[in-house]
Amino acid sequence: MTIAVIILTFNEAMHIERAIRSVQTFANEILVVDSFSSDRTLEIARACGATILQRKFDNQARQFNWVLDTAPITSDWIMRLDADEVIEPDLAKAIRATLPALPDEVVGVALKRKHIFLDRWIRHGGRYPLTLLRLWRRGHGRVEDRWMDEHVLVTGGRTITLDGGFTDHNLNDLSFFIDKHNKYATREAVERLSARYGLRLQREEGQGAPPRQAAHKKLVKAIFYNRLPFGCGPLAYFLYRYFIQLGILDGKAGLVYHFLQGFWYRFLVEAKLLELDRLLAPLPDAQARFAALERATGLKLGATQ
Repeated sequence: MTIAVIILTFNEAMHIERAIRSVQTFANEILVVDSFSSDRTLEIARACGATILQRKFDNQARQFNWVLDTAPITSDWIMRLDADEVIEPDLAKAIRATLPALPDEVVGVALKRKHIFLDRWIRHGGRYPLTLLRLWRRGHGRVEDRWMDEHVLVTGGRTITLDGGFTDHNLNDLSFFIDKHNKYATREAVERLSARYGLRLQREEGQGAPPRQAAHKKLVKAIFYNRLPFGCGPLAYFLYRYFIQLGILDGKAGLVYHFLQGFWYRFLVEAKLLELDRLLAPLPDAQARFAALERATGLKLGATQ
């Protein structure tokens, strides 16, 4: 079986070589899809033997689906890998051994991702394992077109889960983490407002069903979390993660991570929802709200290139 690995990048000079080297033992094609980086990302990727494609970025899903639609990929399987992620040797070995023996009915492979924060593995608080479908037969997978929390959806068969080291380890500092999550919060607020006002920001890219873990989280958010009074959801979520799911066992790094990602980020989403909803509510129709949302967030919500 042959495998093509697709990595989306923007100024990932710090991570890109590590990511590419981690998949070279099993990848036949490595495609780096860049959003016009200004650092040494492309120079490093070329030196590692990757094929370079470039496209102006609008969101992760559209960037990735553009590659699936336009790149001359010939491999039997496709893997999605973020630039700050690593496939460890035991998982690489499992992929090489498992894929050739899979029956045709298996069209997707999920991996168990672990998160490293401040150089500590965050094992608790519901953060391990995060089961993500990242490997699928060519022609059987798409990325659902969402502005946040997009997943790979597969059709035409069933999926399995592989054990082995799959690591998310971003080497940037806390300022980077906070800035990134500030942008994520804007995107998540846009997702929720689009549903509230029927703005239809997404195209119908995805088919099939998301992985069970992701589907469960979306269901809980839709029927419970999103209906809580302002501010109650973030606090309840943090307390649940930190005490019930034992995030307290992750030490000082875990306290920082669970507070920022479990409370501060979720509260920031709520605050942005409040701010943007006050902007959209008085407007007369979906077209006016769509335009106002684009102006307020700076996101090109209607981009379909």
